Amino acid sequence: MTTTPLSSLRRVLLGLALAAALPVSANAKDVELLNVSYDVARELYKDINPAFVAEYKKKTGENVTIKQSHAASSKQARAVADGLEASVVTMNQANDIDFLAEKGLVAKDWAKKFPNDAAPYYSTMVFLVRKGNPKGIHDWADLAKPGVQVVIPNPKTAGNGRYTYLAAWGSVLKKGGNEAQARDLVKRIFKNVPILDAGGRAATTTFTQRQIGDALVTFENEVNLVRKEFGDNFEVVYPTVSVLAESPVAVVDKVVDRKGIRKEATDYLNFLYSETGQTIGAQHFLRVRNEAVMKKFAGNYKPITLFTVQDVFGGWQKAQKVHFDDGGEFDKIYQSK
Repeated sequence: MTTTPLSSLRRVLLGLALAAALPVSANAKDVELLNVSYDVARELYKDINPAFVAEYKKKTGENVTIKQSHAASSKQARAVADGLEASVVTMNQANDIDFLAEKGLVAKDWAKKFPNDAAPYYSTMVFLVRKGNPKGIHDWADLAKPGVQVVIPNPKTAGNGRYTYLAAWGSVLKKGGNEAQARDLVKRIFKNVPILDAGGRAATTTFTQRQIGDALVTFENEVNLVRKEFGDNFEVVYPTVSVLAESPVAVVDKVVDRKGIRKEATDYLNFLYSETGQTIGAQHFLRVRNEAVMKKFAGNYKPITLFTVQDVFGGWQKAQKVHFDDGGEFDKIYQSK
């Protein structure tokens, strides 16, 4: 039978009507992102991810699934370099993202892609001690006293171990001491370290569950979450001076471009700067960039004098080369303990 022009028109109109009747979700794009992050950020992204997914669905109609990978920061960077297909990386030090930039996976100017040098949150290094602080630990020098055991993750693999090392070293210089005195303090502190866990969460487990050590040194947000969970078993001690520990983020260009998900990955990291993202960060005891949110959660933080890696060590690349590369200061200090 020959189809009349009128019949053809009716078919076209019917097809258009059916297409219009389909729900938006049927035509929505489904996207999966992998966020490769550092060891103690698990709880943060457990709250961040569903908040972003819900908001993004409402805004765009897209269904986004976010998967997480957590381990020691530097270990994670190496895993991405070795082929772990991260859409984004959310680390605890710029050095690990610089490493990925050198490998051609992340833009050389990654720190300019987002506000605040691409670090939506920051923290610092403080001490968690046993209830009553029986060893009288109040400042960095107290961690070096004979008979004190200090739990610190390995600076060769963990960002918070690296920050701890630099915080102790820098505390001497900021108080007018010299490099030799700083080296001596750090050497004596690491002499008191009974075990070097690979990552921050393992170090937390060693201190809280295995009951090893008199003090745990790690991020402010981590020790406050531990105290919140375990109540009066522990106390948080703030040293007189510590290092500013930023949590930088970046899109993994080669992965997102190949998969066609750059927009979603970028929007995900921008969400960390939104009022919702900043509020969730503050609820997890991270110091945030939004001044209004920071003021609202002021009770979560204690004033402390902070210095930056740039100010005291000339930046992360120089600090890495001098202190943490094979044969550097840390190797010399730890091998002689």
